[in-house]
Amino acid sequence: MTTSATARDDEPFELFVNGTLMRGLALHGNLSGAEFLGAFRTVPRYRLYSIDDVHPGMFEVDSGGVSVAGELYRIPPEVWRRVEAGEPPGLYRGLVRLEDGREVWGILFPRELAEGRHRDISRFGDWRAYIESLRGGRAGDEPGAPIA
Repeated sequence: MTTSATARDDEPFELFVNGTLMRGLALHGNLSGAEFLGAFRTVPRYRLYSIDDVHPGMFEVDSGGVSVAGELYRIPPEVWRRVEAGEPPGLYRGLVRLEDGREVWGILFPRELAEGRHRDISRFGDWRAYIESLRGGRAGDEPGAPIA
């Protein structure tokens, strides 16, 4: 497997984001100074949860995973420090596998904090699609609907 992930915080690195850091969303400004590398998808090994309809939480699973849409950025160290400081509680940087075979850093959420506490939105495979479904008011997608 090809990897572009580096463990050093003093060098630029590639970061896959799949939530509020994406273009046009609430925390995208925290990526000011990062280079947008394009839209990408993960391999189908992840589950995606809505954390109180504020941000997504993604984690890897051995089975039953989906491919998750997101964006890839080249992040300088000073931008990473700003991103990390602005992230909601619980989110952390971990390795993510992209469908093109690369392994890069991504924003993940602890599985034990998601399952049974928040809504599984994996069927959307995309935070933007989920948020759009809330605006469209499709049955079963409203905030406060039972957790799947």
